[in-house]
Amino acid sequence: MNAQAILLTELKSGIGTITFNRPERKNSFSPELLFMLHNILQEWRLSDEVRVVVITGGSGKAFSSGYDIASIPTDIPTNMSTEEIKFIKANNPMEMAMKSVEEFPYPTIAMMNGYAFGAGLNLAMCCDMRIAQSDISVGMPPAKLGLVYHPEGLRQFIDVVGMAKTREIFFTARTYNDTEALQMGLVDRLVQPEDLQKITYEIAEEIAANSPLTLKGTKRILAMFRERMSLTEKQTDEADMLIGEAFNSEDIKEGMIAFFERRKPIFKGK
Repeated sequence: MNAQAILLTELKSGIGTITFNRPERKNSFSPELLFMLHNILQEWRLSDEVRVVVITGGSGKAFSSGYDIASIPTDIPTNMSTEEIKFIKANNPMEMAMKSVEEFPYPTIAMMNGYAFGAGLNLAMCCDMRIAQSDISVGMPPAKLGLVYHPEGLRQFIDVVGMAKTREIFFTARTYNDTEALQMGLVDRLVQPEDLQKITYEIAEEIAANSPLTLKGTKRILAMFRERMSLTEKQTDEADMLIGEAFNSEDIKEGMIAFFERRKPIFKGK
């Protein structure tokens, strides 16, 4: 096991394991962790040694509690040029990490050892398979924080659970228990906690033993269908405007304060 402080990696028999290692922060995603995740996957992608990637939160209660709330800015500079905004967007650590997971050429498995919220659940949606232990809870809280979620994240949910369920997940911002998560399609299978690693790695080994060309070819063709859901440049600009409007609102400040004070936010739509 190669320790890199907040991220642990292991490569064995064609199976690469990435473990989030911020237990004191409930495995929340910092920009540093996301950049490291992106870089590791790019390294493995180039080496072509990894035939399956397993991503997990380790042995604690959290797969990931999501993006570190304290790292979310509460406003966007209004004097930035279009080119500057596009550069920042293209190098956004969260979107880079999600894209690296989703576009990894070989199959990826989220081994969900515990609860997953926000960006943590989004990352699981970017994986090809989600195997979860039977006492998890999951949810997407942006509506309770005053955030408009980025289009790629929404598309990644639509790709897994469909439009109708994505609407429910994001409009209600509710928390789903293990059985509900399975029914919603947010996880593919539930297993007993003591069986999670055994079953996950049995599946990973089965996949890794298959033809590399078949694995890569099948995943690439499936990705071609996904590409039909991309937004036009005009639609992307409109989405960025909506996201920026929320980031510059009073509501997002109220949502973050309420989160830290552990109370319900009082939104005014301003």
